[in-house]
Amino acid sequence: MAAENENASNFIKEIIKDDLSKGVHNGRIATRFPPEPNGHLHIGHAKSICLNFGLAEEFGGLCNLRFDDTNPTKEETKYVEAIMEDVRWLGYDWEDRLFFASDYFDQLYEFALKLVTDGKAYVDDLSADEIREYRGTLTEPGKNSPYRERSTEENLDLFERMRGGEFDDGSRVLRAKIDMAHPNMVMRDPTIYRIRRAHHHRTGDKWCIYPMYDFTHCLSDAIEGITHSICTLEFENNRALYDWFIENVNTEHKPHQYEFARLEFTHTVMSKRKLLQLVEDGIVAGWDDPRLPTISGIRRRGFPPEAMRTLTERVGVAKKRDTMVEYGFLEHAVREQLNATANRVMAVLNPLKLIIENYPHDKSETFEIVNNPEDESAGSRQVPFSREIFIERNDFMEEPPKKFFRLAPGREVRLRGAYLVTCETVVKDPDTGEVVELHCKYDPDSRGGDAPDGRKVKGTLHWVSVNHAIDAEIRLYDHLFARENMNDIPEGAEFTDFLNPESLVVLTGCKIEPSVATASAGERFQFLRHGYFCVDSRDSQPDNLVFNRTVSLRDSWAKANK
Repeated sequence: MAAENENASNFIKEIIKDDLSKGVHNGRIATRFPPEPNGHLHIGHAKSICLNFGLAEEFGGLCNLRFDDTNPTKEETKYVEAIMEDVRWLGYDWEDRLFFASDYFDQLYEFALKLVTDGKAYVDDLSADEIREYRGTLTEPGKNSPYRERSTEENLDLFERMRGGEFDDGSRVLRAKIDMAHPNMVMRDPTIYRIRRAHHHRTGDKWCIYPMYDFTHCLSDAIEGITHSICTLEFENNRALYDWFIENVNTEHKPHQYEFARLEFTHTVMSKRKLLQLVEDGIVAGWDDPRLPTISGIRRRGFPPEAMRTLTERVGVAKKRDTMVEYGFLEHAVREQLNATANRVMAVLNPLKLIIENYPHDKSETFEIVNNPEDESAGSRQVPFSREIFIERNDFMEEPPKKFFRLAPGREVRLRGAYLVTCETVVKDPDTGEVVELHCKYDPDSRGGDAPDGRKVKGTLHWVSVNHAIDAEIRLYDHLFARENMNDIPEGAEFTDFLNPESLVVLTGCKIEPSVATASAGERFQFLRHGYFCVDSRDSQPDNLVFNRTVSLRDSWAKANK
């Protein structure tokens, strides 16, 4: 598993530095983030976003946002909007450089005509199955299509008629004429255009032929003047084709493709197919379910974008091997950020009533408590206190073990920021024997939580005033999958066999101090002794607050890597 490295390597950054020193591309740096608008982005995509926008920002260049929308059967405007929201959330701005591959359909068609005119592309009548059969294998060369030697005139005529809609879907394709014996199978006369009568989310029904991704992607880079085309390792074999199209269309700009290792995490899946199955089968509650590794999911869970950027910087950019990172490493980055920025509040998730017998019935007071000890500028807040308060049920034991320092019969503890109290009486339900109330006495001279005579009190409990408590639903999220490496599951098993039954635990009847009553959607807090939580952006309402646990306080990764 990947470990933290504050000085993680980034080979692409070194390439850019070298190019700038040599005046390559006239000293320009232009990158792009090119998602396909056919699904939601996940945290692996966040690495590409941070890399492309971050490099352009660091070296005074520009980064475009371009949607490679060449497959109208799977692409929708809702995905375009979701992706733009994700990029903005990560803190990046494409300004006026929003592009679509469909912006270039006319120009791409002209590029294809040039290839046909130059004898470097031909119309093929083979079916998709026949094309696969003719392609050969990794150890055997392919064989030429019987239509490969059509004349230039015939190819031009057929291609124009393809565009005119004369032929059925799938009946003909335009293929590059390269080498059916090439050792790289990507170069064995790849398809450039196919017939597909489908409504496009931007061009409508103007086209019935659509360019393939490999043809579109590199030429879109060239049209936009991209200098460094950065993609993940699965496109390494496609680089030869990328270069072939750039060379044979003879574009003005000559971008170069660089491949980097993908970012993957333990205890999750990032396959579009598997994520779609989880959503469609109702295993999760939509694409923004906080258990999913989608960017919308981690945003709803409360992960700050700064933590995602920090993580990608620490992991670095590797060249030859995809990076599997412990999910705890990401959570560590989240805790670091939230520890510095999140205000502390008191929340009781499993309440037990505590009554202070010698505290006046009609009295209430407030205590000034610091919002964030890590940030003086966060100030403080007034927390109300009264005769009856809630404490955590597990902060009391009738027969405590030796190292239990919280409340027990006859024991004195500190109520955080308030008073010292001693438990005197335990009230139980006569039918079940369950403890339902604790009756205590307080030391009036211990205001603020310190004994006037200097006596030592080991236990400190958080609390919420009964008269002022805000009711809330708390959702405790954990790993969606119990198995660590979901890329390596036993033969014959389904990935859903490893779902974690405790990935979501919902607590109702929780009590929180009133300072959260006006919290806005997505606002983050540290619930003392429980972890970091945020206001759920979908379900929380002013009269029905819902909080998602972002991460627990326990940082096993940090402890294991000290």
